[in-house]
Amino acid sequence: MQVFKAIEITGDQVVPLAERMRKEGRMLVMIHGYIQPDGRSHISWDYEVGDTVESYYVLDEKKFQTITDIYSTAAEWPERELNELMGYEFEGLDTSRRLFLPEDMLETQGKGQILVTPLSELVEQRKELEEKK
Repeated sequence: MQVFKAIEITGDQVVPLAERMRKEGRMLVMIHGYIQPDGRSHISWDYEVGDTVESYYVLDEKKFQTITDIYSTAAEWPERELNELMGYEFEGLDTSRRLFLPEDMLETQGKGQILVTPLSELVEQRKELEEKK
């Protein structure tokens, strides 16, 4: 049976933690973020430590150093997704291309706005943009 352990950290602890975990041979399970019911941002880095998933989380911060140089693609994809959908910034991360949103989507919405804009409104804005072309 796997155990889950949540540990709060600060943004400046993310890279040293990743370096230590990598040195110990720990697998990065996932990086994920969400907005809590109270409106606070929550992002976590989950590592496999034996039979435990240790989830190191940061509250109310939106800018971090990337850990792609430590965990390669295992970190790159979730970091890019969090950047594209939620507006988290990862210094050193290549965000020159989108994962799945249209290339011009965030130019009109702003980073992370997909979370708070109803789909019907996004579709209407897209139609208006196409009509202007």
